[in-house]
Amino acid sequence: MKNTGYFLYLLLLGIWTGGIFMFTVVVTPVIFKAFDRDMAGAIVGRLFPGYFFFILITVALTATFLFFAWSARTGTAFTVSVVLVMIALAIALYINFSLHPRMQSVKKEIPSFAGTPPGHPFRVKFRMLHAESAVLNLILFADGIALVALAAFSRK
Repeated sequence: MKNTGYFLYLLLLGIWTGGIFMFTVVVTPVIFKAFDRDMAGAIVGRLFPGYFFFILITVALTATFLFFAWSARTGTAFTVSVVLVMIALAIALYINFSLHPRMQSVKKEIPSFAGTPPGHPFRVKFRMLHAESAVLNLILFADGIALVALAAFSRK
């Protein structure tokens, strides 16, 4: 079970980090290049609930299999891995159940990003929430990469 658990842990880390990479670096920029601002925002907005849920489930499963990844559940690498996974889980829960619903609520108040001035209060609020979301997405990505490194170089 130890080797199977370790394999599943690594697989989930790959899915987690690869999923974030593909959505952030490939899918979203392609959509914004192919469509006007409002249409691209609508498409990405439709993808976000699934994306955020995907990250939440992947992080939760990774947290579960972390305990099968190390035969000795002691030491700095294991402790740091547990902390990193718990931070990622907290971020994923926050995004899914607080941040994203607030973003959707504010976005509904903006009839058109192209036609609404950048200084409009709803645009400003959306921009702040979007920036928070982007930063948290990058933290989740870096967190996953750090976990991959810990798994690769510190497994006992």
